[in-house]
Amino acid sequence: MACWEDLSDWYDKKQGESGDLWHRALIDPVLQILVGDCRGKEILDLGCGNGYLARRFAREGARVTAVDSSLRMIKNAQAHDPGNTLKISYIHSDANRLDMIPDASFDLVFANMSLMDIEDAEGAVREVSRVLKGGGGRFVASISHPCFDNGSNSGWVIEKVAFEPRRVYRKIRAYRKPFSEDIPWRIEKNVRKFTQSFHRPLSWYARILSSNGLVITKLEEPEPTEEFLEKEEDSSGFIEVPLHLVFEAIKL
Repeated sequence: MACWEDLSDWYDKKQGESGDLWHRALIDPVLQILVGDCRGKEILDLGCGNGYLARRFAREGARVTAVDSSLRMIKNAQAHDPGNTLKISYIHSDANRLDMIPDASFDLVFANMSLMDIEDAEGAVREVSRVLKGGGGRFVASISHPCFDNGSNSGWVIEKVAFEPRRVYRKIRAYRKPFSEDIPWRIEKNVRKFTQSFHRPLSWYARILSSNGLVITKLEEPEPTEEFLEKEEDSSGFIEVPLHLVFEAIKL
């Protein structure tokens, strides 16, 4: 099995400066709304990947720290701004061990499609709570929707009935218990590599956030934009069933 270190160069090209289609036209618009105006704020990008959102928020006036467990990801992110004109602080670290960051350092922590790829997500949430400022520090995260995107235990079902429009359903099994699974990525036409992902039910997220002093205040299920529907092959099911979840949780 490959890891994100092995896939970092491919992922960098895939994301570029604006994110791939799924990020740019489906997930990110909602995440950016929840992040809101970030001018003058201290922000932590948890699982920054190639750093395109870290750079975007830095250009909007935020003071950004970007963390990733892959050193190659960090180096690729830095290469997009070799002079570090955006003054982003990059840290190579696992999300559950942010010892180099003092308590109550950030107004906002965001994790864009990274939390479900972190084995010790409970430890990561604990660290998020620790580094957030109390009395209103915010955690914004996007994840695969636990109810509808469950790896190989979920999929689309298309029903064709004579003289009727086709119907698209989402099937799901093995929802209640957490588990890990290798997720395939198509690197080239006939080449696939895998990374590990972790399914956890909604109740798990609610419980872990609450036990770390974080209260869910917003919950959104991104709808496909016109660009996504136009460019993503066979995307009709996304109109009815969301495959992603974006939430905001506030530290008390």
